[in-house]
Amino acid sequence: MSDQKKNVTSIENAYVRHEESKQKLRMNRKKKLFRRLVVFFLIAFTLTGFLISSLISRASVLEEKKEEKKKLEEKLVQLEKQEKVLKEEIVKLNDDDYIAKIARRDYFFSDEGEVIFNIPEKEKKKEEEESSY
Repeated sequence: MSDQKKNVTSIENAYVRHEESKQKLRMNRKKKLFRRLVVFFLIAFTLTGFLISSLISRASVLEEKKEEKKKLEEKLVQLEKQEKVLKEEIVKLNDDDYIAKIARRDYFFSDEGEVIFNIPEKEKKKEEEESSY
C-alpha cells in the first residue's frame, strides 16, 4: 500500500488550489487563535499574580496597622490614667496643708519645734534586711 501512495499524484486544478488555500487559512487562523490564547493567559496569569501579591501585602499592612492601633489604644488608656492622677494632684496642690507636707518631705522644711532626721534609703534597707533574719 505504501507503494501506491507514492505513485498517486495530486490534481492541479482551481478547486484543489482553492481547498488548499482554505486549509492553509484555517491553519493560520488556528495558529493565530492559539497565540492569542497564550498571550491572553500570560496576561491573565501575570495580572492574577500581581493582584494576589498586592492582596497579601495589603493584608500584612492591615495587620501591622491593627497591632499599632492596639498599642496606641493601650497607651491612650495609660495616658488617661496619668491625666486623672495629674488632675487629682492639681486639686491637691491647691490645698496649703498638702503643699506644706510635700515641702517638709522633699525639701526638709520643718514646722516650729520640729526636728528632721534624714535616714538614707540604703541604710534603711540594710536595717530591714538584718532585722528580718
